[in-house]
Amino acid sequence: MRIGEIAALVGVTSRAIRHYHHIGLLPEPARRANGYRSYGVRDAVVLARIRRLTELGLGLDEVRDVLADTAGYELMDVLAGLDADLARQEGEIRERRRRLAKLLETSVSAEGPVPPALAELLGTGPAVASPSAARDREHLTLLDPAGLGGGVRAALATMAEDPDLPLLYERLDALAGAAVDDPRIGPLADDVLAAVPDEVLAEIPSGGPAVPGFGEALLDDWAPAQAEVVRRVMTGLAARMAETGARTGADTDTDTDAKEGAG
Repeated sequence: MRIGEIAALVGVTSRAIRHYHHIGLLPEPARRANGYRSYGVRDAVVLARIRRLTELGLGLDEVRDVLADTAGYELMDVLAGLDADLARQEGEIRERRRRLAKLLETSVSAEGPVPPALAELLGTGPAVASPSAARDREHLTLLDPAGLGGGVRAALATMAEDPDLPLLYERLDALAGAAVDDPRIGPLADDVLAAVPDEVLAEIPSGGPAVPGFGEALLDDWAPAQAEVVRRVMTGLAARMAETGARTGADTDTDTDAKEGAG
């Protein structure tokens, strides 16, 4: 048989047969005087085994090992390993589908798929055509809602529903092309700072963002004058957090002294 004939008999392509020859998986048969390969029944039997093993999912290196073991014990080991690997893949697929189903329930927003708690929070945002509001929502998707307490989520939702918030965004939009010494920067930063509830600050880690360089990257995402507003707000929030922490510590010391005095 010529290569096209044995390929048709076994159900593989001539290209696959040539590849098996190239990697030494199928020995090349003797050639006729005209230079064409001449395949026999034994070649067809080996080629059929290769096809069946690859259809089971074995790699060509594994097929080589199976073909080298005439007793068939190696085949049983390889098939057992393949079965275990398929079981693992089935488990991973089930888990991915479970997460996907959860996302499809309620968690697809304009920002893409997000965790349910964050999707709920984003749904409370102002429905305004503001570039700054849209950017703020994008930044919000970096939050881990699981790491936020119910109190801070409620506080953020209340802040998002503030009727004055759209006006703050409009004022921030107006600074897109302004200079960093624009006189509107200071008053806007003060107003934004005043709009942040203390409940939100209580949930922010004292060390700030856990990822080094996040603050700088956040500022770089804004125009210069807008970044200056954000920088001043971040500085003001840090000062408020420090003040709140100091006041809480003083209150704790006072309570301790009172208890010791009573004792």
